[in-house]
Amino acid sequence: MESINGYGLFLQDGWLALGVIITLVGVLGLGFVGAPLIAWTIVGLALLFFFGAPVWLLAAFAVVMAIFLIKPIRAAVVSSGVMKILAPIMPKISETERLALEAGVVWAEGELFSGKPNFKKLMNEPYPELTKEEMDFMNGPVERLCAVLDDWEIWEKRDIPPEAWDVIKKEKFLGMIIPKEYGGLGFSALAHSEVIMKLASRSLPACITVMVPNSLGPAELLVHYGTDKQKKNLLPKLAIGEEIPCFALTEPTAGSDAGSITSSGTLFRGQDGKLYAKVNWNKRWITLAAISTTLGVAFRLRDPENLLGRGEDIGITCALIPAKTPGVVIGRRHDPLGVPFYNCPTQGKDVIIEIDEHVVGGVDGCGKGWGMLMECLAAGRGISLPAQSIGGSKMITRAISAYASVRKQFGVPIGKFEGVEEPIARIAGYNYLLEAMRRYTLGALDQGIKPAVVTAMVKYNSTEISRKSINDAMDIAGGSAISRGPRNLLAHLYIAMPIGITVEGANIMTRTLIIFGQGALRAHPYAYKEVKSIAEKDLKGFDAAFWGHIGHVIRNMSRAIVLSLTRGLFAPSPVSGSTAKYYRKLAWASASFAIMADIAMGSLGGSLKMREKITGRFADILSWMYIGTATLRRFEAEGRRKEDLPFVHFCLQHSLYEIQKAFDGLFANLDVPGLSWFFRGPLRWWSNLNALGGEHNDVHTHKIASLILEDTEQRLRHTDGIYMPKNNTEQLGYLEATFKVVKRAEAAEKKIRKAIKDKTIPKAKGLAAAESALAKNVITREDFEDLKIAEEMRYKAIQVDDFSQDEFLHHKSPGSVRLVHKNGAGSSTTPGANKVV
Repeated sequence: MESINGYGLFLQDGWLALGVIITLVGVLGLGFVGAPLIAWTIVGLALLFFFGAPVWLLAAFAVVMAIFLIKPIRAAVVSSGVMKILAPIMPKISETERLALEAGVVWAEGELFSGKPNFKKLMNEPYPELTKEEMDFMNGPVERLCAVLDDWEIWEKRDIPPEAWDVIKKEKFLGMIIPKEYGGLGFSALAHSEVIMKLASRSLPACITVMVPNSLGPAELLVHYGTDKQKKNLLPKLAIGEEIPCFALTEPTAGSDAGSITSSGTLFRGQDGKLYAKVNWNKRWITLAAISTTLGVAFRLRDPENLLGRGEDIGITCALIPAKTPGVVIGRRHDPLGVPFYNCPTQGKDVIIEIDEHVVGGVDGCGKGWGMLMECLAAGRGISLPAQSIGGSKMITRAISAYASVRKQFGVPIGKFEGVEEPIARIAGYNYLLEAMRRYTLGALDQGIKPAVVTAMVKYNSTEISRKSINDAMDIAGGSAISRGPRNLLAHLYIAMPIGITVEGANIMTRTLIIFGQGALRAHPYAYKEVKSIAEKDLKGFDAAFWGHIGHVIRNMSRAIVLSLTRGLFAPSPVSGSTAKYYRKLAWASASFAIMADIAMGSLGGSLKMREKITGRFADILSWMYIGTATLRRFEAEGRRKEDLPFVHFCLQHSLYEIQKAFDGLFANLDVPGLSWFFRGPLRWWSNLNALGGEHNDVHTHKIASLILEDTEQRLRHTDGIYMPKNNTEQLGYLEATFKVVKRAEAAEKKIRKAIKDKTIPKAKGLAAAESALAKNVITREDFEDLKIAEEMRYKAIQVDDFSQDEFLHHKSPGSVRLVHKNGAGSSTTPGANKVV
């Protein structure tokens, strides 16, 4: 049969290649822009026409496309069959998994998961600031609390001092999240985070003591889910520390799998007609339990008499139980790596509680505990441990930059050696991105958004990156870092680091199960809708989700191909200048991530959640896309400071490098039936040839190290928010004072080095060289005095603590150790045969 009107232009001599090219470009173009189905229909008919298709083929194509365009027909003819095929292989969602998935909301991660992130929108997300009231609290009560904390004494005496408890209670540190109407401070998420950050830079035991009651626990549960009576009765007492709370979730057989708790409660009706429960539990690793007066306890509630009319298994329930209740057992402690905060076991033996009074939310709260916990964690994970991590990171950055400037070897400050410069740059670069991630996430939380996947990413990456920073700092400080004592600023952070890695969802589990395991369903625009509609036998919902998913795949496949071939050239950027390329590369990464996620879900189905090495790599890509986005937002929010560009380049290059590593791992290990050879061969080869990015280069690490080793506003700004002692009798204060004196003397040192090189004065070191330079008028008397003071302070700043045998054996503090700063000088004494060192 002849084609319509004899057309067949693309089949004529010399036109076939052009026709094929136009077809490919048209298909990629339609996919790239996410064209609707009607546009595909029109273009398809046009291409068939120009290729000379017969009438019957044009008609058949039109009929098929009409079926897909008319939704009720499509659902009945096509989608119903697809639904039956997919039902057996779709992952089954348990009730606890469903509640976890539905906790919180989708935020920025949804944009990154989409394959086509709207960076203009992401760059306009609020960047929070403290109110005047909150700033006053930071400058007043928080400073006073830090001033009465002596971290070394706390570790030696294994408790925070009474005067610190007095400040904590009087100033309502335990009530930061409690609304003012109930006697609390009613702080924003940012203020809450700032308090934890500053305390973390001073003393981790005190930080944890304040942090935990303001995180997942009685106050948080009551604020959101308590009855009016429960709120009025307990919240004012929690705010002023009259009641000390804890929350007991973890058990010997229920750690990361918290939904499998065996603690149980049995419902019964008392002789007074009220509902009660007899509760038994065996919990461990519960912070503050030994000194708590109110225990939050999660247990599985049973109703054998069906008193609630909901069957026997009511579900996980949260109750707030007075510690004095008969059957409650507290008082013993664990020893978490020697870190002296209360971490404890607790048991309950036939503890009788009244449902209306003690179950969070009363009768209505029975069985809703798991959802409560997931909702609270959706926000809390983004505040407590990220704040603790950045508090440590900022203190490390301030301290190690000073130490590397003060400490000399071979006559040169150790920060000048490239081998030291590299870890200093990592510490400072990581510090920039940690603060960016913290502030960006808090902007969402302060809007009332609880993005569970984002906060899981932030908790995981903050603690992991902090671990890298403290390891680098320990390497730089060397022997002084491993010698514990009042002068050591790093050892306690190093010792305590695994605790943050472990709590609020162990990091291994968070990376492999939550970030992508939940993110693949939560953040994907269609996956959870498909699973849910199949489970509910909702054909209309499945039809919309499935065909939306097909369009999503086509669009992202096209975008991934085009952006890979052009290295992101066609992706829009909301800004111009040197950072524009990073938006384009992140868009490229997002498109590649989205299509690879769909390929993995399609090829592995429900078994994907057990392929944790694969899900972990997807989690890394999603995490580093988020970190890169947060870094760019910080740069914009802070006014595009030119001096910060080296930090931005470092962070974005590192983000793209981590994304590339994860993609390489996916290509090498993802099993795709019939196509594994393609991913492990040609695609992996192309990925290596056309990488998103490589590791940060030496130029940027040199710039970052040089900047953070200078006494500038930038160094102070990047480490703002930590506690700095008001005098120089403490090591951090003395080290900072020495740093400033040393920097002031550098100009004179430079004159001396030049004079030695020019042979104006003989080669010598230290004060001997300075005396020769003074005699030859190379330096002034003022220069000489600066150098003299600098050398004295250098020596004292690098001293470490030592102990008598009795002090060492009995864990006594070297009580007379102190640093005294007078007119730029200092002294320190130690017990026994003490001498000035």
